[in-house]
Amino acid sequence: MASEMMEALMALCQEKHIDELYLIDQLEQSLAKSYAEVMHMTDGARVTIDRSTGKVYVYELVPKEESWDDETGLYTEFDEVDVTPKDTSRTAAQHAKSVINEIVRNSARQQIYEEFSQRIGDIITGTVLQTTPDFAFIKIRENVEAELPYFDQRRFPDERNERPAGERYAHNQRIRAIIIDVRDPSSGQPPIRGERQRPSIVVSRTHPDLIRRLFELEVPEVYDGVVDIRSVAREPGVRSKVAVSSIDDRLDPVGACVGPKGSRVRTVVSELRGERVDVVLWSDDPAKCVANALSPARVSRVIVDAENNYATVIVPDDQLSLAIGKEGQNARLAARLTGMHIDIKNESLAADIMREMPKEVEQEAEEGETRCEYVGPTGIRCRNMARPGSHYCGIHEKLVDLDDSSVTDDPDSLI
Repeated sequence: MASEMMEALMALCQEKHIDELYLIDQLEQSLAKSYAEVMHMTDGARVTIDRSTGKVYVYELVPKEESWDDETGLYTEFDEVDVTPKDTSRTAAQHAKSVINEIVRNSARQQIYEEFSQRIGDIITGTVLQTTPDFAFIKIRENVEAELPYFDQRRFPDERNERPAGERYAHNQRIRAIIIDVRDPSSGQPPIRGERQRPSIVVSRTHPDLIRRLFELEVPEVYDGVVDIRSVAREPGVRSKVAVSSIDDRLDPVGACVGPKGSRVRTVVSELRGERVDVVLWSDDPAKCVANALSPARVSRVIVDAENNYATVIVPDDQLSLAIGKEGQNARLAARLTGMHIDIKNESLAADIMREMPKEVEQEAEEGETRCEYVGPTGIRCRNMARPGSHYCGIHEKLVDLDDSSVTDDPDSLI
């Protein structure tokens, strides 16, 4: 029977890809603990298993008096007394079953960790197996599961909430998510709440990189690297802004991401359950970048303080509410997208402020060009570019009095 047990163990090791010596060593340790408790061995026991026959030998550890260590208060040497029971094969078989199951589970977890720890940031498509009040189990493939946590942050501040507001998941529903963490089963970190029942792979549907991966799937230019997603700002389940640029001057990056009649971005929005996605053009000029980020609002002027990472935006009076957005959402997303603090003012209220702004912080629309220096009665400076060799645009150049170099405030007087 013992030899049959060893043959079965060896066959199982080959099937589950488990090291034979490691399995036997773990089995010996488990049996030693069990026999020490059952046979009341106060100083412990040692168990050995014959590798060829499978016979089990049990030894009681008897301490040697001369090996007492006063510093540690322990014995350092032991005599081994053979106390092998008559029927050890049955006990060994029972322990072998539990030990093998534990080793197989740990081995599978370790293999999953080694594979998926290299895939953090990748998008996966899975099927919802089960939902609980705190998280959902997602089946990635056979025998590989992930969890999508959505804990109440007020009750469990140390847990994650990776589900967009308003989303609910049904059994067998297919969803896409991004891998954000893989727990190491062999780490010495304290276990998380309910870890024994929870998979080691953690996925998210709120992470900004999910939008990057979705655009890579839907837009070939993004996948090939011709169109680069420079920044993503997101309020999951509600609205997102994506800033894109192109390494090819002949290619419109915004148009490539939107697709014919909006087909590409519509697919991304559908996967995000109706979350609004704004695609804007990225610019290395901070003023242009801020103006584009506030789309769809029209911007009159952007004054940037690069040292303090601060931008003052002037918008027409009828565009103020659109620039700020509902509950400040548009301005908030634009600030996250550009990484700047944005202060939005309408033209009527900004007239006095604009007079006091130093010219050094103005960001011109295009390098090498200057803006028209005409300032109207309300204190608003003309937004047109000056004509070559002049300080004024083509409209206000006619208002210049060449005799005293002054500008009249009444254009009708020149008609």
